[in-house]
Amino acid sequence: MVEQTQARGRIGEVFWVFLALGLTSFGGPVAHLGYFRTAFVERRQWLSEQAYADLVALCQFLPGPASSQVGFALGLLRAGPWGAAMAWLAFTLPSAIILVLFAFGAAVLDGPIASGIIHGLKVVAVAIVAHAVWGMARNLCPDKARTGIALAAVFTVVLVSGPLGQVSAIVLGGLAGLTLCRDSAAVIASESLHFPVTRKAGMVALGMFAGLLILLPLLAGVAAWLDIADAFYRSGALVFGGGHVVLPLLEAEVVQSGWVTSDEFLAGYGAAQAVPGPLFTFAAYLGALLPGINGLVGALLALLAIFIPGFLLLVGVLPFWNQFRQWGSAQALMRGANAAVVGILGAALYQPVWTSAIIGAEEFALALTGFLLLTVWKLPAWVVVVVVAFGGIAIAP
Repeated sequence: MVEQTQARGRIGEVFWVFLALGLTSFGGPVAHLGYFRTAFVERRQWLSEQAYADLVALCQFLPGPASSQVGFALGLLRAGPWGAAMAWLAFTLPSAIILVLFAFGAAVLDGPIASGIIHGLKVVAVAIVAHAVWGMARNLCPDKARTGIALAAVFTVVLVSGPLGQVSAIVLGGLAGLTLCRDSAAVIASESLHFPVTRKAGMVALGMFAGLLILLPLLAGVAAWLDIADAFYRSGALVFGGGHVVLPLLEAEVVQSGWVTSDEFLAGYGAAQAVPGPLFTFAAYLGALLPGINGLVGALLALLAIFIPGFLLLVGVLPFWNQFRQWGSAQALMRGANAAVVGILGAALYQPVWTSAIIGAEEFALALTGFLLLTVWKLPAWVVVVVVAFGGIAIAP
């Protein structure tokens, strides 16, 4: 009875923590990873800096929305399968609801005050990501070798744009770690993460991922809901890097097919930039507009279909990854990969986070205020979001 009460308490804890993040996590996937680090590594200490970086590196490798996959894994780690489900639901629901309302014609993002708040939310993402990069660099790049790997990762993602650059940076960082980070590659038992996923469950998840990827295109044309499930499942399954990378795939599926007009697509994309939570909730907006199906049903179907493949892959890989990361060579490889993740986040701090938000001295001063509130005054991230967001009203052009 006590164990059941504790389990329910943990599930509730996961839901409320991720709901707060879903309401305040502006700035895209890179910023989300910064919010997660502050909430779960610094404040609640659910896992160590090293383990968190390992998890981020893994999710960067897999197709799907990396930040949502990290959140799903954190919920799974804390409260089992129900915790994973609650983490996804709570983090995704706020932005999905707003975008569905927007699809139905609710002008929730209009007016000068709303524009000023949105401007401030872009600026606060700079402070959040800078705080994450600073903290991770101190812990994961403590020597010359790993600092060099991080710097090389910056050059890699700058010279090779898109998801290919990110994956290449992590692969090269891992290989460099095998050579340069062996001296510090002792296995640390306290950092071991034990996800409640068996090997059998992992194999079933991988089988479901492949089966749906093959079966849904064969069933397309039988019914409208199967067409929708196929289009959004393939978009979620075949995209590396998540976030903005999925947009051309969705455009090909819904605009070129004639389901949604180009103007409707771009309007929804603009709204998706202004709401918290994962950009993949753009699928809910598109689903609400699709012909031949009820708007709410279409939104729910599209939302589930685009997220499921990434989660199936993650569940399939986790039991094998747990064993892999305990090997001595794997520890060296992951140290190099983690240093590369710091470099990737550092590059993302400039482009697109900094370049899209800091357009003048006022924005720089506001971002610096947010950074100091996080690092010196150690205020919760949601408080900083509120302060800087309203500061955006004062400096909005």
